[in-house]
Amino acid sequence: MRHRIFHSTDLRERLPQLAQELGVAPDVLQQSLEWCLENEVIFEEGEGVGLSYSICSVDITPRIADPLGRRLYQRLKQDIPTRLVPLYGLNWITLKDRCLRVWEQVYNMLINKIPSHNIRLAWLRLGGARIGKGSSIWRNTEVLGMENLRMGEDSVIAWHCQVDARAGLIIGDHVAVASHVLIIAGTHDLAAPEFWSVSAPIRIDDYAWIASRALIGHGAHIGRGAVVTANTVVAKAVPPYKIIGGSGARPIGERPHDLNYKVGGKGLFTFLH
Repeated sequence: MRHRIFHSTDLRERLPQLAQELGVAPDVLQQSLEWCLENEVIFEEGEGVGLSYSICSVDITPRIADPLGRRLYQRLKQDIPTRLVPLYGLNWITLKDRCLRVWEQVYNMLINKIPSHNIRLAWLRLGGARIGKGSSIWRNTEVLGMENLRMGEDSVIAWHCQVDARAGLIIGDHVAVASHVLIIAGTHDLAAPEFWSVSAPIRIDDYAWIASRALIGHGAHIGRGAVVTANTVVAKAVPPYKIIGGSGARPIGERPHDLNYKVGGKGLFTFLH
């Protein structure tokens, strides 16, 4: 099974620290890491500056035969802001996940069309989303993986967006996501015949502005105050306050660093939004 979610680019460098946390010698943990790599628990891809590490995005904890490898996997899960896909079977965790997916589909088919912030936000929060004071998701926006959505205060996601939080989506305070934006948590392994999923968390920091019809891909980190202009595709780190756009999401300007406005996405004049 090679479904995987991005973890880091420096896992090997962190092994001494992780060994200390787990109470084992670094060389012993190194052996368990190699076992995990050989048995598709952890994945090492690329080389040089492009080296990255992922873990299996299906929670395979019960199937990991190596005890220390199991502990390492459980520790690495804590670094990823999402709940991994459970191992499906005739068990409580499968029933719970299926009920949550039904709750989510009802939201996407019916609830997200109701012209009331309070009803929509209550439904999302009951499904596990954490949405701060004064924030809102406007009508006709779809949310996937709602239990992994984290949204700060005074932020807004406007009409007709697709918000994919299945790999973890963290949105800060005073963030404006305009209409028809796509936030996509993952893709598929183009080099594999089995069509394995590949995903990564997405982070959008305070005061960022995502303009209409932009596409924020898996692994993107939009820095504080940064702007992604209309029709721009980005799946990388964007430095704070930079304005990016065009082919290749290139820097085209910079915003002031003393931003202090309120988005006001939920209020009297947006009641029916």
